[in-house]
Amino acid sequence: MKKKKNNIIFWFLSILYLEMVLRLTLFDNFLNINIINLILFLIPIVLILHLISSIFNKKMSRFISLIMIAFLTLVFIAQIIYYKIYLSVFSIYSIGSGTGQVLEFMSTIIMVLKENIIPILFMLIPLAIFIIFSKSIVVSSKRNPRNIVLTLIFILLFQGVAIGSLFIKKNENYSAKQLYYDTHSPTLSVNKLGLLTTMRIDFKRLMFGFEEESKFVDNLDPADDDEDNIEEPKEYNKIDIDFDKLISKENDKSIKDMHEYFKRAEATSKNQYTGMFKGKNLIVFLAEAFYPIAIDKELTPTLYKLSNEGFIFKNFYTPIYPVSTSDGEYITVTSLLPKEGVWSASRSSTNYFPFVLGNSFKKIGYKTTAYHNHSATYYDRDKSHPNFGYDFYACKRGLNINCKIWPESDLEMIDATYKSYIENDPFLTYYVTVSGHLNYTKSGNMMAYKNWSYVKNMNYSDPVKAYMACHIELEKALSNLIKYLTIEGKLEDTVIAISSDHYPYGLTLDQINEKSSYVKDDNFEKHRNSFILWNSEMKPVKIDKIGSSLDVLPTLLNLFGIEYDSRLLMGTDLLSDSDPLVIYSNRSFITDKGRYNSITGKFQKADGATISDDYVKQINNKIYDKFYLSRKILETDYYRKVFSN
Repeated sequence: MKKKKNNIIFWFLSILYLEMVLRLTLFDNFLNINIINLILFLIPIVLILHLISSIFNKKMSRFISLIMIAFLTLVFIAQIIYYKIYLSVFSIYSIGSGTGQVLEFMSTIIMVLKENIIPILFMLIPLAIFIIFSKSIVVSSKRNPRNIVLTLIFILLFQGVAIGSLFIKKNENYSAKQLYYDTHSPTLSVNKLGLLTTMRIDFKRLMFGFEEESKFVDNLDPADDDEDNIEEPKEYNKIDIDFDKLISKENDKSIKDMHEYFKRAEATSKNQYTGMFKGKNLIVFLAEAFYPIAIDKELTPTLYKLSNEGFIFKNFYTPIYPVSTSDGEYITVTSLLPKEGVWSASRSSTNYFPFVLGNSFKKIGYKTTAYHNHSATYYDRDKSHPNFGYDFYACKRGLNINCKIWPESDLEMIDATYKSYIENDPFLTYYVTVSGHLNYTKSGNMMAYKNWSYVKNMNYSDPVKAYMACHIELEKALSNLIKYLTIEGKLEDTVIAISSDHYPYGLTLDQINEKSSYVKDDNFEKHRNSFILWNSEMKPVKIDKIGSSLDVLPTLLNLFGIEYDSRLLMGTDLLSDSDPLVIYSNRSFITDKGRYNSITGKFQKADGATISDDYVKQINNKIYDKFYLSRKILETDYYRKVFSN
């Protein structure tokens, strides 16, 4: 009986301890009301672990217990490392789909492990206790089925109590009940329900499917039904879509709700910049780990010129999402939020996307090509990018550069490709660069090694110097590109846009701040970035409006005067008068009124801002809508349904 108590106590204290160390490390949020939910859901898990570890003979029970506590410890440690890189917890799907990329990020994993060595060492304590005291902990109930039945009854009983506790009304955004039943946001769920409960929910949803309920229809203003009968003082970026006809023909409730939503949604207005670049060529860069510290007047003069002589977006952010580069690209290319737990860009490869740049420009006669100086199959770009409207070339797929080094050269990519499009007017060219990729070491990064002479005497740490050296390769590529455009007489008629996929998570916050002009924080400011948009004939235009990579697509479509429906995108034109909104993967946000931290539940109001009592709730509902709509657009191939009639 004593050993049985020891066994249950060990599992309870061990799992609770691991959960508490995780909470303190990730959220700096040790104790709050949600700890009650965590403990109540923890009890059935503890009883299950006790049952599994005690139904065999003592030798086998000891072995199984060791495997379980070691595995759980590894999972908790892995979540710390993952969160510190991506500001998100990994899903069950990520375990299967991302294991092949672990080695590529090993140096970053080691770096984060070193930075968090104290909590990680604390995570090992339950495992060490088990190894030392296993004889006093392990119990066998092999010959006592009565105990097994009682344990099963108690598991069901405590699970019922835990679920019942969710219905105790709490006045908060993203309540434990909402996260358990209605909303898929693993990071918030870990904070309010615990990691093991979140992973159980995640596994259940992966196995049996999960449908969030649409909430937006009831929040729409019925007066908008008569929108077409009201004389509009402005022109809007929208298409004449017969949503009434679509609604009448649709049997699927969720699709019908989406039609209803988009019918009533407010379009963004055209503005003084609409069509400013109409008919010009466009070259777009999705620049790997590009960040303001890569811009240096002396070291990267072309980047400096482009960032200071075009549109200057002073409050632009690139929030990181769980699938890092792929999600960052998907957001920028589609103006949709990625679906949690899958590779959204890969999943989209059979969907219809009428508004992505490739398809939009191709429709009006542009030559559209895309290049990537790494593997064509990485993140399944060989499937997604042709679907986005590009003739796609990459290493070992029509791109003739040295593909036997890591990372490959942006300069070589430009030199090898510019002739294939520069004589074709008009053209849209899309480059996905890789020279700026981690690791940021002279020995582990060929671009850092190649350009080390430029940075070796700089007064920064070696990782920062390596990062700068990597982006000197992008600088050289841009310098040559502008030279080629000038020689061919195409510079004046070409626009260059550069957006990043994410901040350089291969650097620590302290390393970033060696060269940063901002005081960065892990929650918001670390993701403040640069969006370069430049044409040689324009005068500098400063834009104070807050925006993010979600807004890149509608901004470019508006500038080039291309017909699109702004109601069907999740981002908005940065040059319009629409309300700004930056959305983070954990559903934190920034607006012109302030910023909301979803983990702490606190809203920091901007200086001079006036807000209503339910302002945060309104924005949270808006963000819920955007996540829901983005997921349904991906899952249902929604655009095809709208435009196939």
